[in-house]
Amino acid sequence: MLLPVCGPGNMETMLTTFQDDRVPEGFLPHFRKSPLTDPWEPLFSKIGEASVTIALRARSAHCNGKGLLHGGLISALADNAMGLSLLESLEMQGIDRARGGATVGLVVDFLASAQIGQWVEFVPRVLKVGSSLGFADCLVLADNLPVARGSATFRFYRTAPAV
Repeated sequence: MLLPVCGPGNMETMLTTFQDDRVPEGFLPHFRKSPLTDPWEPLFSKIGEASVTIALRARSAHCNGKGLLHGGLISALADNAMGLSLLESLEMQGIDRARGGATVGLVVDFLASAQIGQWVEFVPRVLKVGSSLGFADCLVLADNLPVARGSATFRFYRTAPAV
C-alpha cells in the first residue's frame, strides 16, 4: 500500500510501501516544525475542539538503546500537545496573546513501554485557562493502550486591553 508521509524536517511528500505506516483517518502532517522534532519526522496531528493531538509511528529514531520509545521524546511531545492545545483553547475563547508562552511545570509518569511499529498518540486535555496560567494533562497511547500520562502548567501573556 502506498501512502504519503511527511519527510524528515520538511513538508515534501514521500511514498512508502510499509503496511505498518498507515496513518489513521483525521491525522495530517504536523503543522508545527521545530529543530528539536525534525529528526522525529514524520509527525502527525489532529486538531479537535480546543485540542491538538500529536501522533507518530514509533521508529528506531524515537527509541532508546533497549528499542523502547524514549522517555525524553514522550515528555517533549506531551508538552508540545498540551501547549498547542492551550493555544487552541485561548484562540477559541477569543483571547489575544501578546507573545509566546512557556512551560513552567511538567510532570510525566511512565506507565508502560511502547515499541517500534506502534502508533503512538499524545492526547491532551485543557483543564483550566486563567488570566496568565493554563493547566493541561495528556494521555499517551500506543496502539490505544496507555503508556504515559503527563500534566503541565503554562504561562502565557495576554494582549493589554486598549486604553
